[in-house]
Amino acid sequence: MSLSQSGDTQESLQGGVPDEAAIALRDVVKVYDNGVTALGPLTMDVARGEFVSLLGPSGCGKSTALRLIAGLAAPTSGSVRVAAREDRETSRHKIGFVFQEPTLMPWATVRDNVRLPFDLAEAARGDVAARVDQALAQVGLADFARAYPRELSGGMKMRVSLARALATGPDILLLDEPFAALDEITRFRLNNDLLDLWRGLRMTVVFVTHSVFESVYLSQRVLVMTARPGRVAREFRIAAAEPRGEAFRTAPDYAGYCRDVSAALARASDGETGR
Repeated sequence: MSLSQSGDTQESLQGGVPDEAAIALRDVVKVYDNGVTALGPLTMDVARGEFVSLLGPSGCGKSTALRLIAGLAAPTSGSVRVAAREDRETSRHKIGFVFQEPTLMPWATVRDNVRLPFDLAEAARGDVAARVDQALAQVGLADFARAYPRELSGGMKMRVSLARALATGPDILLLDEPFAALDEITRFRLNNDLLDLWRGLRMTVVFVTHSVFESVYLSQRVLVMTARPGRVAREFRIAAAEPRGEAFRTAPDYAGYCRDVSAALARASDGETGR
């Protein structure tokens, strides 16, 4: 899924926010109609081109935070600010959103599923086909453009969902536990592919996960959130050499980061926010 955002739904980045920030949340609170406070107050920045993971217990508001960033929901209070990539000719910015489930149309081919954002936007057909084919090639599915979802594995379906989010050329990619239901081997492979895409496309990525190991492997920073209402309890900067690969998974530094993040997550889940 891809979303185009402008100042109509979210504020432009300005006063009190670092110039290099792509996303900035300030004292954001979200209270649902049933009275449940799902989030906040949450304050966080994500720099342009940064890969950040949100890690926390179930129900802590991680997915809610993504929806607020995407403009799919509005905060009850506080501000959500999103900036366009500097090399864009206009001030509009595009957000790609990958959900936990692939949400594919079973009656449509892979190519038609990836083309869906353009069809919904009634985009001119000029370069749409080329952009769809490029997105499929980026996720390794060029040979499956005419296949149907029923013919694909779980990992391949998630690749289609990722291609659909990439096809419109987003500045920001939001991923809500996209690999949670996959087997470990497929998950590791998709982790590596996602890192390759992030390096090549220079996107800003916010990744929601329950996995300590996944968050440490993928991210430049891991934000550990408290139980509901979610707030940032701890921040970890993962200072690992790039590009990361399988050697990092078995490195002592990786084990150390995982141990520290896991301990912080346990404390945050119990309501502790101190070191």
